[in-house]
Amino acid sequence: MKHQPLICVKNLSIAFKKNGITKHILHNISFDVYKNEILGIVGESGSGKSITALSIMRLLKTPHIEGKIVYDDMDLNTIPSKKMERIRGYKISMIFQEPMSALNPSMRCGDQVKEMLLQHNFVAPKNANAEVIRLFESVKIPNPEHAINKYPHELSGGQQQRIMIAMAVACKPDVLIADEPTTALDVTVQNEIIELIQELQKETQMSVIFISHDLALVSEIAHRTVVMYKGEIVEQGTTTSIFKTPKNEYTKALIAARPSLKVRLKKLPTVEDVLSKTMTLEKVSKKIRREKHKELYRNPPLLEVIDLEKIYYSKVGVFSKHTAFKAITTVSFKLYEGETLGLVGESGCGKSTLGKAILQLDKATSGTLFYRGKDLNKMSPKSIRALRKEIQIIFQDPFATLNPRLTVGEAILEPMVVHNLYNNTTERIQKVKDLLEKVGLDASSFDRYPHEFSGGQRQRIGIARTIALQPKLIVCDESVSALDISVQAQVLNLLNALKEEFKFTYIFISHDLAVVKYMADKLLIMNQGKIVEHGEADEIYSAPKNAYTKRLINAIPKGL
Repeated sequence: MKHQPLICVKNLSIAFKKNGITKHILHNISFDVYKNEILGIVGESGSGKSITALSIMRLLKTPHIEGKIVYDDMDLNTIPSKKMERIRGYKISMIFQEPMSALNPSMRCGDQVKEMLLQHNFVAPKNANAEVIRLFESVKIPNPEHAINKYPHELSGGQQQRIMIAMAVACKPDVLIADEPTTALDVTVQNEIIELIQELQKETQMSVIFISHDLALVSEIAHRTVVMYKGEIVEQGTTTSIFKTPKNEYTKALIAARPSLKVRLKKLPTVEDVLSKTMTLEKVSKKIRREKHKELYRNPPLLEVIDLEKIYYSKVGVFSKHTAFKAITTVSFKLYEGETLGLVGESGCGKSTLGKAILQLDKATSGTLFYRGKDLNKMSPKSIRALRKEIQIIFQDPFATLNPRLTVGEAILEPMVVHNLYNNTTERIQKVKDLLEKVGLDASSFDRYPHEFSGGQRQRIGIARTIALQPKLIVCDESVSALDISVQAQVLNLLNALKEEFKFTYIFISHDLAVVKYMADKLLIMNQGKIVEHGEADEIYSAPKNAYTKRLINAIPKGL
């Protein structure tokens, strides 16, 4: 690496003015990006990571900016717009977090990459198609000749992200900014994307600014790391020194908040716990865990699934035959009262389909589901409606499931009214306020709307709504996958505390193996609609038997 920085951010401060009020987002931050290096930027939501990236690309609307962003002896804040348009995408490029939002749904994938090449006159029009195919091959998209004619929705999430990467590296930029490029992707797909970025970086010797809230990921990919907190840089240095010997208390707190694969803790430390130094770490011994399991599995199962299958039929064209797709194939397992059963696998393996079948939201094609000895598949719709009070779900995206026109209090009150819980409205309202406080929110939240809360707070609202009916069994479907490390720790601690207090039973669905291992008593590993391995969570992690399980575990970032 040369001593002369490729990009130099000097004393950058950014503020936005709304309704006469100025809000400061970045506070006097400085860092350098050198040629042929990967610089990691980590921090929670709201720390200023993405604002920093967008300011380098000059994609912010009407900000008040102080300081400099120097590239090639030019201040990107002050150069003419036309000149910046020439740099953006050509010399400095960006991969966005949500490919489905960033890609044009009405354009074929090949045309979108071709547009980038032609806009910057990188290739002659007659050679554009061949260059797009070459790019698709370089980012390892299967059948690139066919993929160029597909629309974004016809590709998987991982393939969409590869299209974004192809577009970003099309003109061989000096700097590639990757803003949360693997959020919500499966651990194996995430691993593939990380390896791809590393390969492209080595091949082209471009510099990469890799932004993420996943510390383990950054620790594996970055040469140097910048840690951001509330719009400030609290620590920066080599990745090894940052993660092995962190100096700043906030950095220490972020590292401590991620579930460990080596040590089982009774409660995860949150950033607030570490900063306030109020928490002592309590480990769960193998002996305590064995005794707990002995007690759990002494009683008859709460839920028994026997040879469950789910087949979807589709028909293409008027005269075509129906095609069958088996989403679940002969799945069998038992779930005991008070247990947390972890359900792990890649997207499309059948995890969520299995959850929906248990909830009777999408009935199984065949097989048996016994809940408290009753076959759910044979129950009448009226009996199923009554049963919904006992079997509930916490969704991945609470904002999508909460009605934006209802206040938070009304949203939690609604299921209570439907199931006729408590004696009157006054009693229900008081219960809702109690529940809000139970999940760590203020009772005054009752009259506020979902958009007024952060992602972590909305997830707490979703949890309050779920437990309002006092269920026995709760399906947690990717309920922490989009949350920051610290917020994730808070929500996981809350779920465990509520489980202890109300004697809940959980089916915990996730693609994050570190999280599932922390939460689960037993694990089910699913692949292509089948259970390929099951057993005690710690035993599967320490000695996996199935090749697919080994591949999943090997794909977990081990940098920390």
